Amino acid sequence: MTTIKIFCPATIANLNCGFDVMGLCLETIGDEMIFRKSAVKGIQITKITGANLPFEATKNVAGVAALALIENLDLDFGFEIEIHKKIKAGSGIGSSSASAAGAVFGINELLGNPFSRNQLVYFAMKGEAIASGSEHADNVAPCLLGGFTLIRGYNPLDVIKIDAPNELYAVVLHPHIEIKTADARAVLEPTIPFQNAITQWGNLGGLISGLYTNDYELISRSLQDVVIEPFRKHLIPNFDDVKNIAIQNGALGSGISGAGPSIFALCKGENTANKVASAMRETYLKTNISFDVYISKINDEGVKII
Repeated sequence: MTTIKIFCPATIANLNCGFDVMGLCLETIGDEMIFRKSAVKGIQITKITGANLPFEATKNVAGVAALALIENLDLDFGFEIEIHKKIKAGSGIGSSSASAAGAVFGINELLGNPFSRNQLVYFAMKGEAIASGSEHADNVAPCLLGGFTLIRGYNPLDVIKIDAPNELYAVVLHPHIEIKTADARAVLEPTIPFQNAITQWGNLGGLISGLYTNDYELISRSLQDVVIEPFRKHLIPNFDDVKNIAIQNGALGSGISGAGPSIFALCKGENTANKVASAMRETYLKTNISFDVYISKINDEGVKII
């Protein structure tokens, strides 16, 4: 192959109790990217639609990730990349990670897949650092691997994929405001009370166990955040109202997607997801803020060729 077009899915990170270590992949929201082999060495970004992003590879999330992948390979050719953004920047559903993960996936495909998807996570993290200031994998990992992912550790990088229960759906409400990741991190306390840490560990273990055993009630009981949400929720207008109405209408749980401002809810079954989405939509119409609502099954495949 000399040219491919791929779909780079949106993701939800943290999932309440899994701050910086958990994420999931969405099916209905994502960017598209096109890759071509080029006689010119290196990485050239030739077209960007849907966002005002730098074309210079060393300043672009996709470009940096792609350069990290090829820098140790002795190639006598390069690659051209087109980026078509459908995920809004600063939405909290992995816009930058879709670009970073898509870049390394696309180039790896054109090279004949010298790296596994798990190995690609490392290179994608290099691009993610341009956007957020730190190398983290809670968005790029589910984007590349699909399903749910657990980042057990970074030194060495240890990523575990967990398949999603079949009836699990996600609803995402994206208010059209921007919360910078750096600002969302700035409101967090550097230490947490011991009892809160114990509660959070228990919830994380419960969520992972619920996913493996398809225990929706256990998943629901575990989708609680006593560490991050109390400090961040005030950055999102009407957060408590949306979360409460989602749960009242049958959601297993609800919380902040990534650093926000998007609010997610996990639901058992499509009918419940539609009901929850409708209730969240009606609640947010009471504000003066425009927004989008998405309903999606969990994407078990991750980034893919289209």
